[in-house]
Amino acid sequence: MTTTEIPPEMDKVYENAKKTIESSEDIKIYSHNDCDGISAGSILSITLDHLNKDHEVEFISLDKLDDLKIEHELTIFSDLGSGQRIDNSAKNSSKIIILDHHPPIRDLNYKNEVNYDLNEINPLHYDIDGSHYVSGGGLSYFLAKKFGFNSLSWIGVLSAVGDMQNSRTGKLEGLNSIILQDAIRKGNIKVVNDLSFYGKQTRPLFVALSYFSDVELPITNNTTEAIALMKDLGIERKNDGIFRTLSDLTNEEKSRLFSELVKMLSRVVPDRYVKHVPKLVAADSYEFLNEENKTFLRDVSEFSTAINACSRNNREDIALKILKGDRMESLDEMEAILKDHKIYLAQTIHKIEEKDLIIEKENIQYFDGTGIKTNIVGTIAGMILSQGNWKKPILGFTQVDEENENLKVSLRCSKLLAYDGIHFGNIIREIAESVGGEGGGHSVACGAYIPLNKREKFLETFNQRLNGLIIND
Repeated sequence: MTTTEIPPEMDKVYENAKKTIESSEDIKIYSHNDCDGISAGSILSITLDHLNKDHEVEFISLDKLDDLKIEHELTIFSDLGSGQRIDNSAKNSSKIIILDHHPPIRDLNYKNEVNYDLNEINPLHYDIDGSHYVSGGGLSYFLAKKFGFNSLSWIGVLSAVGDMQNSRTGKLEGLNSIILQDAIRKGNIKVVNDLSFYGKQTRPLFVALSYFSDVELPITNNTTEAIALMKDLGIERKNDGIFRTLSDLTNEEKSRLFSELVKMLSRVVPDRYVKHVPKLVAADSYEFLNEENKTFLRDVSEFSTAINACSRNNREDIALKILKGDRMESLDEMEAILKDHKIYLAQTIHKIEEKDLIIEKENIQYFDGTGIKTNIVGTIAGMILSQGNWKKPILGFTQVDEENENLKVSLRCSKLLAYDGIHFGNIIREIAESVGGEGGGHSVACGAYIPLNKREKFLETFNQRLNGLIIND
């Protein structure tokens, strides 16, 4: 269900959560260690700062929840908790708030199932799609809004974009649209329908063009072809000796580029995908008006990448400081992390190419990511998608660690497959559970943890599951 207002029953749980916070002094926040989770945790931390409530914040991965100790008067879980048994060590006196948009294991009668004070806020309890209509950070923002802190709406937008909530239509919809309008009213955000290039503020246009799209084109990974395309369209590469970015183009230049890219893509994709091509080329773009122009913090998509780079390198503390307003020392550290992150990605992709590690089956393709950081393998999969067969999803495997006999699986696919109705987050959950693991995520980006000895069974089942869904011609 799509809704642009908080359902009354959901609002009542928010009111209860507000009262719980007001009556608590010893507070711990656990939040997921990705962009959405870090944004959610930051919103909650800033809210508690404003309320003069002492608290701790810890960012964790889902596999750490089983052994969690509930030791504080109030424990808040953001962007996780609904799908996990987080209350194994809860006491009768414990107070717990869950703000999560992932599939819940408890229904709306959860209060009858526990012996402690629990307020669980999950959109799926109210038939609201948690993949596209509200993120974990968005749910945390609505709690902050209960205290009057509407100025935190910009972080709610960041969390939604970082969580790819706009991936289906290119827009923020549902409850996300409320958050977006709050941020616009606060003068924090500008929305522009723009070309879907990453690096709008910072990348030279010919570089952004070479990385555009997960469908292979002549310009894919080829800056020479990208420069030739710009020349053919009469788009200058430089202004006053400085390479132009997408943000420098006139609307007329963007229109020319849009038309040409739609033509190029329409010629190479199967007929059933042609109607989706315009959504692949253009979408709503979000710009933080309070951030410096021509920096990675100005564009919401680039900002979310920087937050994710911190999480991928176990420096969530730096991301938290940035979101809480530090634009001095922590910004320098974030830039250094981002630089090292990009170098690591480039070196890893080069190794995969050099060793020809991508293996293709009838409906899927995959690579052995042994040695790649577990929290990087998904990013790598997305970046090498266009180097394989874009019509098939790509999966990367890597062992969690030497003591943990589980494999981390990360999947990425072309947006065109999602536009065509395939939701890989649901599929990977189903197949992971069938081999004794767990998984889930979005239609175009998802993952799972499976037993080490079940990899071949997982691959075989996944490949068969996609019969008739994947175009192989």
